[in-house]
Amino acid sequence: MQALTIGFIGLGAMGNNSARRLLAAGHKVQAFDLRQASLDSIASAGGTPVSSAADTCSGAFATVIFVVNAQQAEQAIFGEGGLASKATPGHLVICCVTMSAGDARRLGARCAERGLVFVDAPVSGGVVGAEKGTLSIMAAGPSDALDASAPVFAAMGTRILRVGAEAGQGATFKTINQLLCGVHLAAAGEAMAMAARAGLDTQQVFDLVSESAASSWMLRDRGGAMVSRDYTPVRSAVDIFVKDLGLVVDLARDLRFPATISAAALQSFLGASGAGFGKLDDAAVTEFYRLSAAPKDGAE
Repeated sequence: MQALTIGFIGLGAMGNNSARRLLAAGHKVQAFDLRQASLDSIASAGGTPVSSAADTCSGAFATVIFVVNAQQAEQAIFGEGGLASKATPGHLVICCVTMSAGDARRLGARCAERGLVFVDAPVSGGVVGAEKGTLSIMAAGPSDALDASAPVFAAMGTRILRVGAEAGQGATFKTINQLLCGVHLAAAGEAMAMAARAGLDTQQVFDLVSESAASSWMLRDRGGAMVSRDYTPVRSAVDIFVKDLGLVVDLARDLRFPATISAAALQSFLGASGAGFGKLDDAAVTEFYRLSAAPKDGAE
């Protein structure tokens, strides 16, 4: 495979590992993040830290964006020192950010006004998938842009879905994905907290249900933290699911669709965040249920 020069913006847990997969595939990665520690980390893996989002595109055919939300993506592209200030016409903007379809369409339109090509390509698979290069990628954009993005996708993921030709279609796919992730995670947190309240050995419960018909990917991946109640390191924070399930509920409202289970799951994450767990790993949603179910006034 031909070695390519690729820009990269956003070196959190997902971004850092995905950038490392590009390096492992033999590509040159020019990366930017606001945190010096993240820049030092990617430099230690062979990447080239740069001083601004704009500098990621120097000599690169594409820039990958792995930030938290649409607002951060917009700042990275169009803000002061943003990508658009230096990118030449035809530059690929591969946006792996979870956002609403409306935000993806809006950013795609703004990119088109500057002659940039926006690829709406959110991912799923968690930090483990990013580390192993086994992410699922839901890519939407012009066919030639998706063809050009293929080497980037091949380094980061193993399941590459072309879900449409327009920005926003990838975002909608990801929203449905997050509906299930959030609901499964909230259900796992509720189950583990109920087991604790019932006096059961939560490790035994987890060992059983993680291998039974009750299992889910989220339960298997997060259940151990729910048992130990150790929410470090943070793979994805509780507040991320406040955002993502908010996107689910917003989509349901737009569609006039009764997403009752999603709405209940959102309340669980809001409760956990309000109780002070928002910056902890999302497995801490179980603490909301533990607090809610705690005996009061000596009651059994």
